[in-house]
Amino acid sequence: MPRTDPEGHGPVRFGPPLPEDGLPVLPELTAVLAAAAARADAEPVGGGPALLRAACDYWERRGLATGAERVAAGPGAPALLLALTAALGGDVLVPRPCAAWWAPYARLLRRPVFHVATPAECGGVPDPYALLETVRRVRAEGGDPRLLVLSVADDPTATVAPPEALHACVEAAAGEGLHLVSDETWRDTLHAPRDTVQLSPAEMLPDRVTVVTDLAGALLPPGWPAAVARFPAGDAGTGLHARVLDILTALGARIAGPVAAPAAYALGEPLPVTARVAAAVRLHARMAEALHGVLVRAGTLSLPPQAGRHVYADLAPLRSALTVHGVGDAQELEDFLAVRLGMPAPGGHRFGDELGALRVRLATGPLLGRTDDERAECLASTAPLELPHVQRALSHVKSVFDDLRDDAQRWEPPR
Repeated sequence: MPRTDPEGHGPVRFGPPLPEDGLPVLPELTAVLAAAAARADAEPVGGGPALLRAACDYWERRGLATGAERVAAGPGAPALLLALTAALGGDVLVPRPCAAWWAPYARLLRRPVFHVATPAECGGVPDPYALLETVRRVRAEGGDPRLLVLSVADDPTATVAPPEALHACVEAAAGEGLHLVSDETWRDTLHAPRDTVQLSPAEMLPDRVTVVTDLAGALLPPGWPAAVARFPAGDAGTGLHARVLDILTALGARIAGPVAAPAAYALGEPLPVTARVAAAVRLHARMAEALHGVLVRAGTLSLPPQAGRHVYADLAPLRSALTVHGVGDAQELEDFLAVRLGMPAPGGHRFGDELGALRVRLATGPLLGRTDDERAECLASTAPLELPHVQRALSHVKSVFDDLRDDAQRWEPPR
């Protein structure tokens, strides 16, 4: 029988982290952290005044007017999503595929999680008709769907939902009375920001959307956990904010005092931060484009990456070659590629796709080199794809997938 939970590969304990940028920490951030290192106390639950003010200004610059009474901070987006899920109650809806960390927190609370198909052109947001059908079916079976988690700039697919797809989804969710949590961790990592229109669901449905942003997406190293949430206006948002603070208090989920200082500094977006973010996004966009080209030329199916530091690929066209290597599901594909590529290759089952589907997320960070010097060289280079260590990394990935393509063609039955 096919494996569904292979021994030693638990879906939570071995879940993949966010794709890291692989770059040395910005010196200005290190200086701010060092200056706050002697601080012994933690931030207040939900964040201190300086951090909340910085978060408000951050959203204000993105067209979302926000008061400090509508913001909460926590030690990473998972803590905030756990608190939101507990506070809202009911069943949870997520797109298929979705970020690996969304579903486990609902299951931890014993909340049913229902995956909804996404449109053909993007991931991150459910297809509106599939969403309506799923809500109808869940209610018919006695369920209580209340929460939809979505992401306009998506992990794992690295796509950005077009405004029309997002509008149709938000309209369908509003009609069914759902509360939306918009994970906007990757909103500042658009590969072509001038050519890509990105809207927040909070602009479309301001009274029923909570925005969550993990600063590890673009502003802070992942080892400095900090995230902020923006709650809706009105009585409903005020009540939700209060319940979330109660849950964060019970969990002891506070941002460490020294980390709060660089978090507030980064949210303020001074020139060193904006310059680093822009340079890192340009670098990873080039890497993602090159990696996507390698995968597509090898015969895989993959939407062009538009955000983030990763590419999502379907290896179904290479199934015959993978079968020869004993690969029949996403867990076996993960194990096989991790060894062959020498880098993490989480299978699609980590993101809610079916175990039998041969899908994988590959990050661009490992292509930048093995040392801080090599990675810094990538950041400073005007032609990072021409650097010898980057060429070696891409050539290795190409050889692995080209071999699979050649094997698949060899095993293809005659027509």
